[in-house]
Amino acid sequence: MSVNNRRNMLLRMSLRLVFNLHIQFQGANISQLERDIGSDQFPPNEHYFGLVNFGNTCYSNSVLQALYFCRPFREKVLEYKARNKRTKETLLTCLADLFYSIATQKKKVGSIAPKKFIARLRKEKEEFDNYMQQDAHEFLNFLINHINEIILAERNQSRPAGGKGGAGDAGSPPEPTWVHEIFQGILTSETRCLNCETVSSKDEDFFDLQVDVDQNTSITHCLKCFSNTETLCSDNKFKCDHCSSYQEAQKRMRVKKLPMILALHLKRFKYVEQYNRHIKVSHRVVFPLELRLFNTSDDAVNPDRLYDLVAVVIHCGSGPNRGHYISIVKSHGFWLLFDDDMVDKIDAATIEDFYGLTSDIQKSSETGYILFYQSRDCS
Repeated sequence: MSVNNRRNMLLRMSLRLVFNLHIQFQGANISQLERDIGSDQFPPNEHYFGLVNFGNTCYSNSVLQALYFCRPFREKVLEYKARNKRTKETLLTCLADLFYSIATQKKKVGSIAPKKFIARLRKEKEEFDNYMQQDAHEFLNFLINHINEIILAERNQSRPAGGKGGAGDAGSPPEPTWVHEIFQGILTSETRCLNCETVSSKDEDFFDLQVDVDQNTSITHCLKCFSNTETLCSDNKFKCDHCSSYQEAQKRMRVKKLPMILALHLKRFKYVEQYNRHIKVSHRVVFPLELRLFNTSDDAVNPDRLYDLVAVVIHCGSGPNRGHYISIVKSHGFWLLFDDDMVDKIDAATIEDFYGLTSDIQKSSETGYILFYQSRDCS
């Protein structure tokens, strides 16, 4: 474990000890976190609650905290809670109950046990029904898609026979849900035939972008590489409809529609044949507080969209099957670190500790794994 990682861990342990001693022996009604923020600076109607870990649920806790502080998502989940008083239990109702419970706490800070949510999650997906280390990105991907499916299913059940707005008429896509409105972007794959110069394109939706990482680089560079031109040749030639034959071609992927919340998954786990297993890629990748995408298509809907970093899910450890997840979030201008049931205020400069390692030596690290950028025009 690096000096910085060890120092951060010791600092968090010290803060937890101070917090516990403060409550136990002083009997005060104000927490250390409230002192750190300052009573005059504490945001009104905001609550900072850690989540209890049920043995291996840090992967879930870290993602849930990140999503809670993506304001458009939190607001839609709470709206869903307000509108749906009597519905059968689903993962979405459990999430809505959890968010509502946090948002309506009498205390400003504390911890809460997401027992009902975790129980429902384990019922919905067998892979999560154990005490093994789970992947935070796999959980995020499942949660977002599953919530979207629940909304579409409920829409179909509530609409009258022959009505529109559900799964769509035959051959037409369903109307977007609020999950689409928040997270969905569109990628376009552009392929140019090198024989006839015809350019063909194919669109595909995404809820998050998965980007490869290189050593000592930045997210901007990773996204640029994501859209690098690839030459299709030899056994991988392109079937050109205009030429009616296989031809050499150039292909690239660009962003056609930028989402409200841009979720970026850094591909930090890769399979290495030499070791016959997946290893962690702890490369140093800088993620700025502000981000603008430059790999947009010529017909992009909102190419100049400017994003602010609002949350980061961090993997701590040396591999995919061991370690721990925490998250940092931005709330009302300052940064908080959520480590299961513990919540600390951190300086913005601390974010640099989670960029990764400058050395390729395999060792434990605390590195940004999923980044959440929120469009400035929706804040």
